[in-house]
Amino acid sequence: MLRRSFLKFGLAGLAAPNLILRSAQATGQTQPGNPFIVTYFEVPDIKGSRDVTDAGDGTIWVCGQRNGVLGRFDPRTSQTKVIPLGDGAAPHGVVRGPDGAAWVTEGGQNAIARIDDKTHKVELFKLPEGRERANLNTPVFDKTGMLWFTGQNGIIGRLDPKSGKMEIFDAPRGAGPYGMTRTPSGEIWFASLAGNYIARINTQSGAFTVVDPPTEGQGARRVWSDSKNRIWVSEWNSGQVSSFDTESGSWKGWKLPGNKPRTYSVYVDDADKVWLTDFALNSIVRFDPLTEAFDSFPSDKPGANVRQMDGRTGEAWGGESGTNRLVRIQTVKPA
Repeated sequence: MLRRSFLKFGLAGLAAPNLILRSAQATGQTQPGNPFIVTYFEVPDIKGSRDVTDAGDGTIWVCGQRNGVLGRFDPRTSQTKVIPLGDGAAPHGVVRGPDGAAWVTEGGQNAIARIDDKTHKVELFKLPEGRERANLNTPVFDKTGMLWFTGQNGIIGRLDPKSGKMEIFDAPRGAGPYGMTRTPSGEIWFASLAGNYIARINTQSGAFTVVDPPTEGQGARRVWSDSKNRIWVSEWNSGQVSSFDTESGSWKGWKLPGNKPRTYSVYVDDADKVWLTDFALNSIVRFDPLTEAFDSFPSDKPGANVRQMDGRTGEAWGGESGTNRLVRIQTVKPA
C-alpha cells in the first residue's frame, strides 16, 4: 500500500468569508429572482428512497433500502416501476453501467445486483466466502468497464461484469470505505468515513494511495470529481465541503451555512456546481466554486434525510429517505 499525506491549503483556506445564503421555497414554481424550480414526487412504494441515478431515458433509478426494491421513476408520468431484489434485500448505491443496466450495491444479500434496463431481470454477484456482512455502499465503473465498489466494513471490491470474476481488497486503516468516484482522467477515488481520508486506487494492482484532508477527524463521507479532476469531499464530522486538486496536491475547504452542519453527500453537475446535503438543516445545498456562494433548499417536511444525489443537464435529483419522496431541483437559467 502506497501512502501520501498532503497538508497544504488552497488560497481559500478552510473557510471562505462573506458566504452568500439564499433559500428557495419548495413550491414547484419559480420565485421572483430565483433561477431554480424545486419539485417533490411521492414514491410510497419505495420505502427509504435513498441513492438515485439517471437511467438514461428520462427516468430515474432509486434504491428502496427499507423494502428491498429498486424503483424506476418517470417524472413525466409520475409512475414508478418497482423491482424486488430478493429476500432480505437492502440496496444502498446505484449506478448506470456501460451496458445500460442498473448496478446496485445490495447490502442485504451481500452482493452486487444487475437489473436489466429492458427486462428488469435481477442477477446477483455474491461476495466470496469469508467476506460476509461487508456493508456494501457505492459502485463506480472505470473506463475499462470494471465495476468498483466500497464496503464500510473495510473492503474495496472489483467485479468483471463479463466473466463474473470478483476480487476483494482490504482497505487501508480497516473499516470506513464509503463514497467512490471516477475522474475524467480515469482515476478511481474513494472516501473513508471512519478512516478520515480519501484514497486513489491503482486499478491494475489494487494498491491504494491515501491522502489525508487538512481537517483532522473530518469524516470524509462521499466524493465526486469535477471536470478538472478535482475531488470534492463531503465532510460529515466537520460540516465542510472540501476539494482536493489531484494535480497540485492542494486543498480548499468551506464550511456549510448554518449552525453545526452535517454534510452527508456530494454531487458535481456538468457545470461544475457542487450539490450537497445537510442533515442538520434538513436541506439540499448548492455551492458555486467560482463565487463561493451557497444556495439552500430546505425540505418542506421534517427528517427528509436526502442521501446520495445525482442528476443530468439542468436537473439535480435526490431521494428523501425519511419521507419516501424524490426531489428534483431544476436550473431554469444559467446561474
